[in-house]
Amino acid sequence: MSLSPTIKKMLKNKFTLFLYREYKLMQQKSLYNKQLLQFKESASKTKQRFSLNKEDNYPCLNDNTENTGFDRHYVYHLAWAIRVVKEIDPPVHIDIASMLYFPTLLSAFIKVKYYDYRPAQLNLDNLSSERGDLTKLPFEDNSVVSLSCMHTIEHIGLGRYGDPIDYDGDLKAIKELKRVVAKGGNLLFVTPVGKARIQYNAHRIYTYDQIASYFEGFEIKEFSLIPDSEAEGGLIRNSTKEQSDKQWYACGCFWLVKK
Repeated sequence: MSLSPTIKKMLKNKFTLFLYREYKLMQQKSLYNKQLLQFKESASKTKQRFSLNKEDNYPCLNDNTENTGFDRHYVYHLAWAIRVVKEIDPPVHIDIASMLYFPTLLSAFIKVKYYDYRPAQLNLDNLSSERGDLTKLPFEDNSVVSLSCMHTIEHIGLGRYGDPIDYDGDLKAIKELKRVVAKGGNLLFVTPVGKARIQYNAHRIYTYDQIASYFEGFEIKEFSLIPDSEAEGGLIRNSTKEQSDKQWYACGCFWLVKK
């Protein structure tokens, strides 16, 4: 159920938000108990195919919603990236520390080599997973034809994932990405965009101009945007700097080609 503008305004107050969440939790618990009794009554009228014991109860109180919720940044940027890699159609694609859904799904139709500071124990055909440090990538200069690093750079140097504290860690990582991409090669780069700031120790948020300047020597073949507001759209293919500059915490998807 959508909230009225009045309720949204009230919820900006942290204490009011706390009370509202407690009230919603009480409602959810009450509904759960009511439906549990209904389910037991329904079970008593039919053949028992499963055990139904109190110790097995597993309350899921936040899933009874009008629409299925999802993280707009991660659902849309992964959908964007898979479409772009399919268009590039490389013999092998290398990914650096993007969300695991991306390399695992992409490996269904393209060979993928995945690297992360905290390596993932993935066991799938067409996919390898190894340790990799974004500030010291294990590739020769100008050697990678198809590369991605998505929703990752903004975290480097903030200590969130056990990496060393470094204010300029993101710039060092970007320098490495630029170094390894082949001439004419592709880099899919995704990061939060909007008003430039650091929300320590979660992430950085960049302006469009910052990203464009950091990747000097690359052509922005496509810039797509996942805006702050659902009302503006889901994934906006071929968006603009002007639209990006109006955002607060949006998701910028850059398809870069090395000149």
